[in-house]
Amino acid sequence: MTRGAAACSGRVIPVVRDCTQFTGRYGGGVGMFALVVRFDCGDQAAVTRFDELTAAVVHEISEKEPGTLVYATHSVEGAPLARIFYEVYRDRDAFAAHEAADHVQQFHARKDPLLVGRRVEFLSPGTATGLVAA
Repeated sequence: MTRGAAACSGRVIPVVRDCTQFTGRYGGGVGMFALVVRFDCGDQAAVTRFDELTAAVVHEISEKEPGTLVYATHSVEGAPLARIFYEVYRDRDAFAAHEAADHVQQFHARKDPLLVGRRVEFLSPGTATGLVAA
């Protein structure tokens, strides 16, 4: 497993990558599973706290979730109160384990009051470079 990095508000946050796990199939606990989430915070104080919570949970994810292959967080140009997460999991079971983890449950509970909006989009695999079938 190799470790990469993703930036959120200028900070470098570790992420986990193991592209040898990708099979190109989707669903039922077998094959890559990915999603994109947009979070909209209420004000500058909320986004500052959101970024602090994000840095802490991404550290936990990189240490405790081998099935989380990429967990990249981003700020959005022209939308200072928005954040985008790009997440890739080994399979749906790895995503379920991620969502059930105590550190993720605590993150959800602490970040939700900071938000005025959220949009989740589940992705089907397509043509790619870097994240390809083994």
